[in-house]
Amino acid sequence: MKHLWDVHFLLLILLYLLGAVTSQVNPGVCRYPLGMSGGQIQDEDISASSQWSESTAARYGRLDFEEGDGAWCPEITVEPDSLKEFLQIDLRSLHFITLVGTQGRHAGGIGNEFAQMYKIKYSRDGSRWISWRNRQGKQVIEGNRNAYDIVLKDLEPPIIARFVRFMPVTDHSMNVCMRVELYGCEWLDGLVSYNAPAGEQMNLPSHPVYVNDTVYDGAVIHSMTEGLGQLTDGVCGLDDFTQSHVYNVWPGYDYVGWSNESFPSGFVEIMFEFDRTRNFTTMKVHCNNMFSQHVKAFRQVVCYFRSESDWEASPLSFSPVVDEKNPSARFVTVNLANHMASAIKCQFYFADAWMLFSEITFQSDTAMYNTTLAPPKTGLTPNTPEDDPTHKVDDSNTRILIGCLVAIIFILVAIIVIILWRQVWQKMLEKASRRMLDDELTASLSIQSETFAYNHNQSSTTSEQESNSTYERIFPLGPDYQEPSRLICKLPEFAQSSEEPASTSTTASKSTTTTVAQDGVPHYAEADIVNLQGVTGSNTYAIPAVTMDLLSGKDVVVEEFPRKLLTFKEKLGEGQFGEVHLCEAEGMQEFMNKEFLFDIPEDQPVLVAVKMLRSDANKNARNDFLKEIKIMSRLKDPNIIRLLAVCIYSDPLCMITEYMENGDLNQFLSRHEPEGQLALLSNAPTVSFSNLCHMAAQIASGMKYLSSLNFVHRDLATRNCLVGKNYTIKIADFGMSRNLYSGDYYRIQGRAVLPIRWMSWESILLGKFTTASDVWAFGVTLWEILNFCKEQPYSQLTDEQVIENTGEFFRDQKRQIYLPQPVLCPDSLYKIMLSCWRRNTKERPSFQEIHRALLD
Repeated sequence: MKHLWDVHFLLLILLYLLGAVTSQVNPGVCRYPLGMSGGQIQDEDISASSQWSESTAARYGRLDFEEGDGAWCPEITVEPDSLKEFLQIDLRSLHFITLVGTQGRHAGGIGNEFAQMYKIKYSRDGSRWISWRNRQGKQVIEGNRNAYDIVLKDLEPPIIARFVRFMPVTDHSMNVCMRVELYGCEWLDGLVSYNAPAGEQMNLPSHPVYVNDTVYDGAVIHSMTEGLGQLTDGVCGLDDFTQSHVYNVWPGYDYVGWSNESFPSGFVEIMFEFDRTRNFTTMKVHCNNMFSQHVKAFRQVVCYFRSESDWEASPLSFSPVVDEKNPSARFVTVNLANHMASAIKCQFYFADAWMLFSEITFQSDTAMYNTTLAPPKTGLTPNTPEDDPTHKVDDSNTRILIGCLVAIIFILVAIIVIILWRQVWQKMLEKASRRMLDDELTASLSIQSETFAYNHNQSSTTSEQESNSTYERIFPLGPDYQEPSRLICKLPEFAQSSEEPASTSTTASKSTTTTVAQDGVPHYAEADIVNLQGVTGSNTYAIPAVTMDLLSGKDVVVEEFPRKLLTFKEKLGEGQFGEVHLCEAEGMQEFMNKEFLFDIPEDQPVLVAVKMLRSDANKNARNDFLKEIKIMSRLKDPNIIRLLAVCIYSDPLCMITEYMENGDLNQFLSRHEPEGQLALLSNAPTVSFSNLCHMAAQIASGMKYLSSLNFVHRDLATRNCLVGKNYTIKIADFGMSRNLYSGDYYRIQGRAVLPIRWMSWESILLGKFTTASDVWAFGVTLWEILNFCKEQPYSQLTDEQVIENTGEFFRDQKRQIYLPQPVLCPDSLYKIMLSCWRRNTKERPSFQEIHRALLD
């Protein structure tokens, strides 16, 4: 007996060591077929919206089975964008699903129906259905290309559900049939939702870090309710929270975090709801402890338990040891002392300025997860030898197993040490090289700033005045497009004379009049610009002070909209001062002017975007918000997003704008292919060349309208254009607020946020934002369109090389790099692009000329 106890004790130690570096449920291991192909899922647990015939009923939708007519097929042809048809699977209990497989109807060569694309919806209770989205926000999953191959797709993020629906998607009417399988393991945690404050943004000196719960599948406004997300996705965050396990995402993605400045009480409260009353033994919280960035694990947690309807009066308190020596992320295990509960409410107290969690798991009843040793089984309560007289232990095999596990652990530790050592060494080299570069640039800057100060003081009295100052002087009101003036130091010849005449900037004490260059393109001096800080951290249009004064003298003619008629759909973006939400608005037609024409019946909700200012926003942000409403209320053009209504009688302040059902142009085009033989072979959705030109012409038309008002957009790109029915385009400004496009913005010293790949050379180096710089950005946007947004502009160049290339434009020694001519782009359109990128702003075409050329 003592020998058996020693063996079990050693196994427990090994499992503990394995658990120390992985989550309780491991997505890499939790990939077992759940029973469609193996028959464990019964016929009565498989249903569908309809069936073509009895021989194509839902029960025949099993992967790799050829019974019946070979698959599930819906009764009617699947229409484009219709999600009425679905195949539903009831797993009878909650499961952690990491992978799905699909197959078409082959039927021994008789059938040739399959789903090229599909979406997934899931539910934990059978009443609230959630649309699955990947980590970049896409819902559509690429399916099959023929009727016989099995296509497996990882669900990133995984889902926790009992019910799962497969919904075929087509871009044209077609017959589809499906066979499917789900892969994963049973969700023994029993957790069905956690409610917590929404994650926040951390502004590090080098760049912002978004520690928000991006994959949370509940409602997110001020807090997260009735959902699961990052804290249950099975992925533990790295020691350095600015890095991520997941490829192509933003810094901080693995963690959900909060600042103690946002919580005067000193703690963050998270409530956990479970599927039934359970006997809880422990809670594991994976915390970051990078104390060099003022991040530590919690110093105390106080947990309350609810077994029936009432919360227990006496809470449980636990205080871990605060570690200020080891910066590694770690699991903190909280002993829950066998409390019986169906809900737990825990208050986590700050030990430093920030608290970051990546995983929270619970052990209760039989909640012991499978390791990599064996596939999952039902009824996992372990039997001891005393309980089971037939239980035998083979000592030799056990010793071999323990020895193998120990050897594997040592090998893994050695590999990890080598990898970490290489990373540390590379970072040391990078820091050293950056320090040398910074010293060089700072020295160069000190010389050039004196030259700039001298030029500014020696201003001439010419009629043509333009700002020649750096970003920090051009935009004193908004932090996002502030410079680093250090960028100018990239050009040693910058202080020398150029082709364009030197000019000066007006001072704040002078009259605020718009100066006009010789080509009629307005450029605004620093005192002439009204630069508003957008709700999500983005800048709204740059507007002459004269125009803003005229707007301020008029009453806003936008009606107040009842908040209760807004239904949250998803969060589009967020920033320092607020959030942008996609909502459905009921009865919106009653609040509209006759100028608005909705092709939606009055009894159906309208899809809208809601910009919401945080209730704790400062006075300047509130004033900017109200000014933005005034500006937006005056923009009336078919190709500019319109302000529909507002909610300003109470906090939080909201403005409701149009939203187009096909999302932004970047995502829309990236899902499509050009017409041609290749698209026919792949059955991919297509967009014709004429429709591409039609969309580009609409963007030019909208920009022509803005330029007629002397408005400068400053962030024109496909991500800021929305797509409606019949390829209708409307220009918006949501792009910067979306984490999806964080890679399109260059961050310097934690302050500057610049879309440098779309910016003209004079915008980057001189801080000049004019209609001519918008024309430059239009050329890049046109290049995106003709490339179907498959590639980022200057993708072969790093951000630093893009900035260096602007120096070549400034020097104009014929060494500058232009974006290449897209394959589908005729010479006439490429000439338009090249004309948009001319060095001299006076030689660039106006939007009126561009619009006329695109219509020819």
